[in-house]
Amino acid sequence: MMTITIWSDFACPYCYIGETRLQQAIEELGIGDSVQIDFRAFELDPSAPKEVTTTTPERFAMKYRLSVPQAEKQIEQISELGREVGIDFRYSTTQYSNTRDAHRLMKFAEKKYDRATVGRLNEALFAAYFTQNLVLADHKVLTAVAVAAGMDEKEVKEVLDSERYADEVRFDEREAGMRGIHGVPYMLINGSFAIPGAMSLEGFKAALERELRKNDASNDTKPAERPHRCGPDGCELL
Repeated sequence: MMTITIWSDFACPYCYIGETRLQQAIEELGIGDSVQIDFRAFELDPSAPKEVTTTTPERFAMKYRLSVPQAEKQIEQISELGREVGIDFRYSTTQYSNTRDAHRLMKFAEKKYDRATVGRLNEALFAAYFTQNLVLADHKVLTAVAVAAGMDEKEVKEVLDSERYADEVRFDEREAGMRGIHGVPYMLINGSFAIPGAMSLEGFKAALERELRKNDASNDTKPAERPHRCGPDGCELL
């Protein structure tokens, strides 16, 4: 069994794109039954408000010192990467808010539910943000997403109305810090081969095939191409 550990945030465009490419690579190689994915929390902005206070182009322009038209162009270029892998990517109209409760919900799912449910929830949270443009800090939104993924509504509400699983989220983030992870997505295959960003579909396939062959002739854990990723200071621009 191949284990892939993924640190990501639901407000990270490259995380959604990268995880989608990874899933497509797994499907094309026909190895879905022999791959286990473990999700880890990584908040790009732990201090983000629970209420939406700016538009994405405005926030982008301010963060990267761009004009709003320049920001919109960069956002569209990133969105096109998402559309290329089949996502109805609507980055420009995302509603930026705190993602901690979404991560707590994922920790609850991992504790209580099977991997299929966890996978559905992970995908649904990304889609809620980047496709449906919902507010991930809104407990009503999170509850609806969780129930649609197959989780119990009462239990979900109880978790969200508490601080349960906050320690688990912080543990994931401390582990990321100890590993020197400063940007996401960050993927670790079988605990040793690191993919520090969203590679191309072919790049992911090559990495998976390398691990399948157990070709340990090289100790280089860096992929040949330059992956895209986001960090606390922002996302790499195209």
